[in-house]
Amino acid sequence: MENNLSLEFEKVFNHSAQYHFFCPGRVNLIGEHIDYNGGKVMPCAITLGTHLLVTPNNENVFRFKSLNFNEAAEIKVNGSYSKQGKDWYNYPLGVINFLGNSQSKQGYDLLYYGNIPTGSGLSSSASIEVLTAFAFNELYNTGISKLDLVKIAKRAENEFIGVNCGIMDQFAVAFGEKNKALVLDCDTVEYEAIPCDLGEYTLAIINTNKPRKLAESKYNERFTECRTALAELQKELKIQHLCDLNAVQLDANLDLIKNFTIAKRAKHVVSENERVKESVAALSNGDLTTFGKLMYGSHDSLKNLYEVTGLELDTIVDYCKTDSNVIGARMTGAGFGGCAIALVKTNKFEDFANRLSAYYQEKVGYDCSVFKSTIGDGVRIAN
Repeated sequence: MENNLSLEFEKVFNHSAQYHFFCPGRVNLIGEHIDYNGGKVMPCAITLGTHLLVTPNNENVFRFKSLNFNEAAEIKVNGSYSKQGKDWYNYPLGVINFLGNSQSKQGYDLLYYGNIPTGSGLSSSASIEVLTAFAFNELYNTGISKLDLVKIAKRAENEFIGVNCGIMDQFAVAFGEKNKALVLDCDTVEYEAIPCDLGEYTLAIINTNKPRKLAESKYNERFTECRTALAELQKELKIQHLCDLNAVQLDANLDLIKNFTIAKRAKHVVSENERVKESVAALSNGDLTTFGKLMYGSHDSLKNLYEVTGLELDTIVDYCKTDSNVIGARMTGAGFGGCAIALVKTNKFEDFANRLSAYYQEKVGYDCSVFKSTIGDGVRIAN
């Protein structure tokens, strides 16, 4: 489909596309459910993503069309917009609203196409948002910094769409670098890009294809549990976040947390934050074997301490542990469905995909989807 987008644009709008932009999706390599606990996360941009083809029109309207969704919209340019139902085009419309270029009366014809599975936890919404912000920054020639574009995209998600996400998704798809992982402090938005050369391995992305009905409510529940743990620890300790503690310090003060389940949540958060630090060292040294073990450790903690995995994600990781061509695997994202990731020998990828699919079908009763990806660059003008 990517090779025929220009033809698709002409079919839809009866003229040629003048501009072509691309924004990837993302996975979080390690560091799950610690972004709201003062920890660091390690996302990277992937090769799956969203394309946007654009041409100005003379009719002072934004025409939104997607090859992934049936809904289309034609909205008059007026500098201020409000959410219209729950359709996909609210994501770009929200970004345009907060870009604040009311002085422009120029309309545009916009065609979106993405190959990120919707609802899979690979940040398809953040991809659309950052893509739109980047594109209109170029079209309007407004010179907004990439970080401010990220903040505008996040604001659109929070205030226009109404989803209270953090900044990781928008940041990762904007600042991603080829063969590098981003180590991001979600509080300060300070980051470093560290080497993540996978060598003879490929990043496999495995979509459980499970509808994610529980994720949002359980996410809020875990958030509250972590706040409870923090409040109880703060009775004796001068800390701002759970991730201010290391494992030894938490164990020494664990009796401050009265509820066993709440204590388990805190143990995951603190140990996961330490795994991120260990992963930085491992990847910086090109030690993929150690990083793979840390991935498995992360999943086990998310399963046993944080309890956000479930049958589908556990089935994928259980299989990976039996396959000698895999050196690490874990769930990625909020959990309760969505995706897992694995490091698989590139020359054995098809065999891995076939064997995993058969195992998953037998255990779960329906198919998973297996994608091959590399670690790619962030949002950009497409070639």
